[in-house]
Parts: sequence; C-alpha cells; structure tokens
Amino acid sequence: MTKPNETLIRNARLVLTMDDAGSEIPNCDILMRDGVIVEVGQGLSSAGQVLDAAGCLVTPGLVNTHHHLYQSLTRAVPGGQDALLFGWLQTLYPIWSRFGPEEMYVSAQVGLAELMLSGCTLTSDHLYLYPNGSRLDDTIAAAADIGMRFHPTRGSMSIGESDGGLPPDSLVENERAIFEDCIRVIDAHHDASDGSMCRVGVAPCSPFSVSRDLMRDAAVLARDKRVMLHTHLAENDEDIAYSLEKFGCRPGQYAQDLGWTGDDVWHAHCVKLDDQEIDLFARSGTGVAHCPCSNCRLGSGIAPVRQMRDAGVKVGLGVDGSASNDAGNLVLEARQSMLLQRVSLGADAMSAREALRIATRGGAEVLGRDDCGQIAIGKRADLAIWDMNGIEAAGNWDTAALLLAGPTQVRDLFIEGRRVVASGQITSIDLSKTIARQNAMALALSDG
Repeated sequence: MTKPNETLIRNARLVLTMDDAGSEIPNCDILMRDGVIVEVGQGLSSAGQVLDAAGCLVTPGLVNTHHHLYQSLTRAVPGGQDALLFGWLQTLYPIWSRFGPEEMYVSAQVGLAELMLSGCTLTSDHLYLYPNGSRLDDTIAAAADIGMRFHPTRGSMSIGESDGGLPPDSLVENERAIFEDCIRVIDAHHDASDGSMCRVGVAPCSPFSVSRDLMRDAAVLARDKRVMLHTHLAENDEDIAYSLEKFGCRPGQYAQDLGWTGDDVWHAHCVKLDDQEIDLFARSGTGVAHCPCSNCRLGSGIAPVRQMRDAGVKVGLGVDGSASNDAGNLVLEARQSMLLQRVSLGADAMSAREALRIATRGGAEVLGRDDCGQIAIGKRADLAIWDMNGIEAAGNWDTAALLLAGPTQVRDLFIEGRRVVASGQITSIDLSKTIARQNAMALALSDG
C-alpha cells in the first residue's frame, strides 16, 4: 500500500503558532498533508512519514520581505565596505554590469540556500538590473529548483548618469521595454492562488533611478494585473535630501502622489519616515520591509519600527542584498531588529516574541499571504524546526532563547510540506557544488 502524502512532526517541545490567539503549545504534534497543515495538537498519528522533534522548538517558516539575491556574488567587495549607500552603489554597479544569466541563477541559489538554513520558507527578491541577457526568469528557475516559495519582483532602472541618475547608462533600460517585460513575466509566472509557489511583483528600483512617469505607470500596470508593488524608500538622509531637491517633497508624499500607497504596496527600509508618513502608511495599509543589518552596515540609521508597529503599520523583515548586509541569515535579522529597538528606546522596547512574530506572520501580511506565516489548520505547511538541545540554547528556560541565544540555523525546514532541509543539510541541490561555482565566478569577476 502506498503511504499517504503526509508528514507528522511528533513531540515538539513547544510549537509557537503565531495564530490569532498567539497560542504556544507544549509537547505538540503537527500533521501536514498535501502541502497543508491539517492537525495541530497532542497524540496525533499518521501512516505517512514521522519526524521526531523532541527537545525542538517549531515556528512558522520565517518570511523575508526584501532581498537582492544576485548580490550574494559580491560580498565584502573592497571599496564598498565602508561607504554610504550612494558611494557603495557606485562601487558595485560596474561589477554587476558584467553579470549574465548563469551569475544570476547561481547567486540566487546560494542566497536562497542561505535563507533556508536560517529558517526562511518564503522570500521576495528585488532584481532591478538585467545585463548581458539576464532575465527575472533566471532567479525564478533557481527558486523552483531549490524549492523556495518565491515572490520575485521585476525591478527596473531607467535614469542613468547622463540624465542625472545614479546608475551607469549601461545598466538602465528603455521604459517601454521595461513595461513589456513586466507584462511578459507576470503572464508567464504569476500565480495568485492559495499555496502559490511564485507570485510576481512590479518594482522600479528607487526614486533616484527611475522617472516619475515610470513610477506612476508601474502602479497602474500592477493594479491592472493585480500584482503587488515594491521599491526602496526613505532609506537614509541622502535619500531624503534627494527627494526634497528633485521632487520638492518628502518620500512619503512622493509615494502617495504617484499611487504608491495601499495594501498592495510595500517599501524597503523606511528608516527616515516621519510621523506624518507613518500615519499615512498605517491608514493606507502600506507595508514596510525592515532591514536592520543592512541599515547598520550602511550607517543609514535605526528605523522607527516601534512607532510603526504602535501606529498599525504592517512590518516584515528583510535581509537585503548580501553586498550591503553582507549575510543572509533571517533569524539573526530578527535578533538584530529586537536589539536595535532596545538600544534606541530601552530594554522593554521589543520582546523576542514580537520580533519573531514580525519575522513570520508580519512578513506574510506584508506580502499579502494570509495562507502563510502561522501554524494553524488550513495554512500552508511551511515550518522551521529548531533544535534547542545544542550548546547555543543549553540551560535555556524559555522559547525567547531562540533570539537571545540561538541556534541560528534550523535542524529541519518544510516548504509546502516538503522537507527541504534535513538535519541541517539542504536536500534539493548539491550545495557544495553550487558554492564552488559561485566562488569561481567571484574570482573571475575580481580578476576583471
């Protein structure tokens, strides 16, 4: 007899559900069938696969709301290590201009594997440059092959240096071509159904690399296609100064004027939002991807996450690109978000549990995924299993140890009910070979 397509996680020390009631269930079992959670409780049974989780904490899979996966090929580049945002970009653009489809695919797989090992089951990606025949399809293929639930966004840049923009002219695109490719990618890959493994968004890079017309028309296109909108906003003081000089207003007003607020929009960073902009985002349902490590790395500042959350703004976490983080560990990002709010506002400003909620259900809400981000009957079977028996958590009294102590890597990870990490190892690709390919590419790029 064929075993049913189900897996039982048995005897978890604690399940942190992130459900509406905030339930935390000790000595708990979870039954998954056909990619969906079908039972949560004690004493469950199954004729399918059974995985013992004694001594483990189980959380919903973490959700990453902002990344540039291609940048995992340019970590710790000399000349960019100590630069502010604009100087950092100007250092990296010439290197990225030498990428092609293989660089995009391999760097995406390395970035996705890194996320998986840190507990991530759903990630967005913001790809806004397409040199040498690269396409968004390259990263979509990488995610499908490794088994990640993926929200790629078709980014773009249209204003080069000769027109007063930041990127070199060789990396910008014609605006008509941008819109044609957005339509092509959405039609080819976007799946709006529950349980979707790929949803495509529209994502002009930033107010300083595209025209007002492109921003406005992108919002119209996205709403016509019923997909989400994403960009960078209010990242640092340079960003604010640019907006005031070029547009005569702050970034929040710029976004509102061009149709870039609403529950189908999320902005990355938002470090420098003021009180009025926070209120605007709360009232309009606009989401924020908070990238604490990147904001520290680039000296951008501490985002007002406590104020945003208290006002009702949807907030998720983002690791941002590896060239500005430079790591892609999402559970460490959750820890950093907690620590930054505490160093700014006091030790009671954010608890470990709140940071974990932002990292799971918070991110799912930002991405419009009410089918993900919690462990509850009927939700997608995206689960992270953390072994609390190791040295990092030895002597812990509470689940908060995950962020206060560790571990920082999952034991097992399930996406759509499939075990994509088993005993700390990626199961879907040969990771050592992929890393070797990536290192060879980085060496070739560094040699010019």
